[in-house]
Order: sequence, then C-alpha cells, then structure tokens
Amino acid sequence: MPNQFFSLPLALSAVLVVFPPPSTAQPPHNPEVEALLHWKQSLGNQTIVSSWIFNQTNGNSSASSPCNWRGISCNTAGNVTGLNLAYTGLQGTLDHLNFSYLPLLLRLDLKDNQLNGTIPANIGLLSNLVYVDLANNSFSGTIPLSIANLTKVVELDFSLNKLTGQLDPRLFPDRGSNEAKTGLLSIQRLLFTHNLLGGPLPSEIGNLADLTLLALDENSFSGPIPESLGNLSKITSLYLQINQLSGQIPKSLGTLTELTDLSLFINNLSGSVPEQIGNLSSLVVLHLNWNNLSGQLPPEVCQGGRLVNFTVGYNNFTGPIPVSLKNCTSLYRVRLEYNQLTGNLDRDFGVYPNLNYIDLSHNNIQGKISPTWAECKNLTFLNFGGNSIGGEIPVEISQLNQLAKLDLSSNKISGKIPAQVVNLTKLLLLNLSDNKIFGQIPLAIGGLSNLEKLDLSMNMLSGPIPYQIGDISRLLFLSLRKNHLNGSIPYQFGNLVTLQTLFDLSYNSLTGQISPKLGKLIRLEALNLSHNSLSGSIPDSFSEMVSLLEIDLSFNQLEGPLPDSRVFNISPPEAFSHNKNLCGYTVQGLTPCKESVSEGGKGKKGNSRLIIIAISTLLASLLLLLCLVGVILFRRKCFWRNQKENVISEEDTSCGRIVYEDIIRATNDFDDAYCIGEGGSAKVYKVNLPSGQRWDLELSGMMLASIG
Repeated sequence: MPNQFFSLPLALSAVLVVFPPPSTAQPPHNPEVEALLHWKQSLGNQTIVSSWIFNQTNGNSSASSPCNWRGISCNTAGNVTGLNLAYTGLQGTLDHLNFSYLPLLLRLDLKDNQLNGTIPANIGLLSNLVYVDLANNSFSGTIPLSIANLTKVVELDFSLNKLTGQLDPRLFPDRGSNEAKTGLLSIQRLLFTHNLLGGPLPSEIGNLADLTLLALDENSFSGPIPESLGNLSKITSLYLQINQLSGQIPKSLGTLTELTDLSLFINNLSGSVPEQIGNLSSLVVLHLNWNNLSGQLPPEVCQGGRLVNFTVGYNNFTGPIPVSLKNCTSLYRVRLEYNQLTGNLDRDFGVYPNLNYIDLSHNNIQGKISPTWAECKNLTFLNFGGNSIGGEIPVEISQLNQLAKLDLSSNKISGKIPAQVVNLTKLLLLNLSDNKIFGQIPLAIGGLSNLEKLDLSMNMLSGPIPYQIGDISRLLFLSLRKNHLNGSIPYQFGNLVTLQTLFDLSYNSLTGQISPKLGKLIRLEALNLSHNSLSGSIPDSFSEMVSLLEIDLSFNQLEGPLPDSRVFNISPPEAFSHNKNLCGYTVQGLTPCKESVSEGGKGKKGNSRLIIIAISTLLASLLLLLCLVGVILFRRKCFWRNQKENVISEEDTSCGRIVYEDIIRATNDFDDAYCIGEGGSAKVYKVNLPSGQRWDLELSGMMLASIG
C-alpha cells in the first residue's frame, strides 16, 4: 500500500488552519508560552495551572519562562519538552491546545484526570513524542489517524476512556514496503484497555517489531486473533481478555519465547489449546477461562517452573490434569472449575507453599484429600466440590488457618467432621453438603464466629442440632436439610438475626414445638422446616418476619391458626399440607379456624377474629335499634308539618306508632340524599312516612357509626 498515508499531510495541514498565528498580545518569540496560556484560558480558573503566568513587562526574565510552571519541564535551551499534569483533577478539553507550537515535546502525561472531548488530530504534529499517556479520562470519538506520525513513541496509553471505532491498519507500520516511514515504528507499550473499540484486530499489529506489551482488553473486538501476533518476538504481555474474539488460539503464539503473561479469558474462542503453549518456559500467567475451548490441556504448561496464575475454568476441557502441575511449586492461583478433567487428587497434585486459591470444582477428579494439603499454608480458598473424591476429611485441614472458604460439596466423602474445624477461625464459608458424612455435628462448630454460610445438607448426620450454632452471629445462610438430625430446634437459633438467604432444617426427624424466638429472624427470606415431626402451633411471632418471601412447614404435626402476615397469605397450600390441624382464612385447602378459646382463657388469633366480628355485628344491630327507639320513643321529639297550614306541631303520642322499617325505607338506609341539616356531631334526616307525615329525625355521629 504505497499511498496509504497520502491523506495524512492533508489532515494535519487542515488542523493548522484551526489555530491562528501568534497574537501580538504575547511575545512573538515564545509561541510555546502563547500555546500554553491559550489552553489555560479555556480551562477556566483551576488552581492546577494557577502558576502559569507570563510577565510582559520583563519578558526575558526567568519569571517569564514556562519552565517554572507547574507540570512543565524544559531542556537546557529552555524549550518545553514535557507536559505532566497527571493525577491533578484537571477538567476541560484539549481542543484549545495548539500542539504545533510545542514541536520539541517529548512527554505528554495527562492521565487520571477529568478531561473530555476528542483526542485532537493535531497531536500527530508532535513528531518527537516518546511518551503519551491520556489514560483514565473521558475522551470520546475515534483514535486519530495522525497518531501514525508518532514514529518515535515508545509508550502510548489511551486506556480507560470512551473511545469508539476500529483500529485503522494504517496506525501500524507496513512491513511489505522496503522501509516503513509511518506508523508506530518504535512502540514498545501499546495500551487501549477498557474503551468501546470494536471490529477485527488488524494483522498489521504483528509488524510492531519492538512491542513488549499489547493491552487491548475490555473492548468489543471480534473475529480471530491474527496469526501475525506470532511475529511479536519481544512481547512479554499480551492482554486480549474480555472481548468477543472467536476462532482458535493461533499456534504461532507458542513461538513467543519471551511471553510471560497471556490473558485470553472471557471471549468466544474455540478449539484446543496449541500444545506449543506448553513450550513457553517463561510463562507466568495463563488465563483462558470463560471460553468454548476443548480438548486436552498442554501437559507441560509449567515446563519452565515459573507458572503463578493458571486459570482455564468454564470451558470444555477433557483429559488428565497437566502432569507438570504436580511439581509446579510457583503456583499461586489455580482455577480448573467447570470442565471435564480427570485425575487423582492425591496423585496429580503436590505441595504449593505459595498457593492462595485453588478451584477444581465440577470435574471428574477422584482420589482423596491428602493431609499434605495442610502444607499449603497460604490457602484462603479451597474448592473441590462436584467431583468424585472419597475418603475422610483429614484433621490436618484444620491447620490452614488462613482459609476463608472451604467447599467439599457433592463428592463421596465419608467419616466425621473433625472437631478441630474450630481452628479455622477466618472461615467465611463451610460447605460439606451432598456427601456421606456421618456422626454428630461437632459442638465446636459454634466457635466459627466469622462464618457467613454453613451448609451440611444431604449427609448422614445424626443426633441433636448443637445449640452453639446460635452463637455464629454473622451467619447469612444455614442449611442442615436431608440428614438424620433429631431433638428440637434450639431456641438459640433466634439469635441468628443476620440470617438472610436461607434457613433450612427440612427432611430430618426434629420434634417439639417451634420456639417463638425464631420470629426475631426479621431479615430471613426463605424458611424451610418441612418433613419433620414438629408439633404445636406456629408462633404468632412469625408475623414479624417481614422479609420472608418463601416458607415451607409441610409434613409436620402442626396445628392451630396461621399467623397473619403476607407470606402466609400468599404461599401455596402445599407449604402447609400434611399437618395435624392447621387452619387459616386465605390459604386454599385449609379449613377456617373455629371460634374457640384455648385453655386458660387465652384465645387463638384466628378464633378471636371471628369472635370479634360476630360480637361487633351483634352490638351494631342492638345499638342501632336502641338509638332509634331512644330517638323515637324517649329522647327525641317527633315533629310533623301540616303542609296546608305550614306549621309544626308537637305530637309525642304518635311517636310510638312509627315503625323502624318505615324509617329505614324512607331514608334509603340514611342516605346523604335525605340529609337536610348537619351541625356539631349530628345530622338531621327528612323522613316521609307512608302515612303522609314528614319527620325531621336527628341522629348523632355515634348513632350513625353504629348503624353503618
């Protein structure tokens, strides 16, 4: 492509027209000062550039030199060679900074500020630039093509911005011609991390002969990884993770003998990992997780004995654990989870003094947990869940005093839970569920004061539940379901006020009544006590569990009314089925609670409600009758109007002949349409009786309330 840069000079000359020649308001012999002051003026009153002042009365003094301004550095001749305002909170744009007046600028460092707008095209005029860092701002728009003129730049960092568009191949040198004259010829460190860039990766990137670091991660690049990246013979770090790259990993990457860090995770890569990757003896970090990779892992992936981070989880890998991992004592972090790897836990792994994190979950690993794992003293996370591991939990595991998460769930582990587990004082998660563990839950487990999740479900545990679990004050999740536990639910569990996600004791042999203290679990969202032999009533205090979204009390011996709260009203009938005699008002299938009072004169809540309704109805009817009789026969005077004579005569003797039903009918049950007067707390109603008489009947507010 001999004419690929033909448009660049035109683009740059167009930029020059934007800025006027040096103004007569500033000394014509110092255009650098004018350019910087012109930019300062556009930034407003910011203290960061408050030292940028030019003394016109003494233009040749040192006070007039920009070399004394904050963030400005100069060479021995007094020319500006550096602009460094990184980490200063600078706000504004680069639109008013005329780079053509700073021809000797070598270093431009404006990272970690609040600059916005576009990266101006005239930045390409800084042909002497060696270092450019505009990272962690809010620049938008595309990467200007004029960047290709920065042939001396060694490091270019536009990371953590909002740049869009694609990478133009013309940004990189064309090695097809005899001698490339444009493009990032000298670049060693190129970083466009965390932007909005997309499209394919140009194969011309492989022409960056001096490149040691390429960071294009956290964008939206798509398509295959160019085979030409295998030409980057000096590269040590290649970051392409968190994109949309597809296709296979190029075999050519296996020739990059200087490569120490290869990160390709969270893409759409498929196929197998080239065996040549195992030849990279300098490899320290290999991140391949969250792709669609398959086949076997390179057996010699730790051939150089330097591998520290090895993460290949969430793929479709099959075959054995890489043989080189056993003696790879440099390992710090290992993630092989959610594959189909095979192997033997106590045969294929060794001792790792630096190991901090290991996740082998959801594979096909067999064997048993060797006591030598206790020699990995720095372990904070150990997850062997979802395999076929057998044997017992070695007591030596309790020596891992830095351990925060221990997950051995869904295996074939048997034996008892070591009482020494209490030594794991930093433990946040303990999951031993879905195994064949038997015996009693050790009382010492209550000493794990930092525990947030305890899951011992689906085992063969027996005996009573230790009340000491109620001392684990930070617990968010507790499941002991599907065991052989007996006895009552310790009332001390009411102290677990932080319980939130789940409290599950279902499918055991628990007896006795439910303690009202469990009503204190006001943060709990899911409660399951089903399939036990619990008796008595459901405590009224359960109505105070305002966060409860799910409840299951089925298959017990419970009786009496359901508490009056939302979760009991909306739960399906199955949540309360197969009990002794539960009753309620809103749950379909439950019989309504009878109107009865329990022994000692203490009424049940549901029965009390029926009694109150019945009594209220009866009292209202009696009060209405008494009020009307009192008004008509005793307390009120009855009046009738002789329409012809237009006079009102008192006639007490006729009051007794007024029928209650006639009054109700004449006023349409005291409708406001018949109200002819209101004052204080009483209303006067017009009553036209069938006899032709009209009565003005006054009723107090209390009487009307009782009638209503």
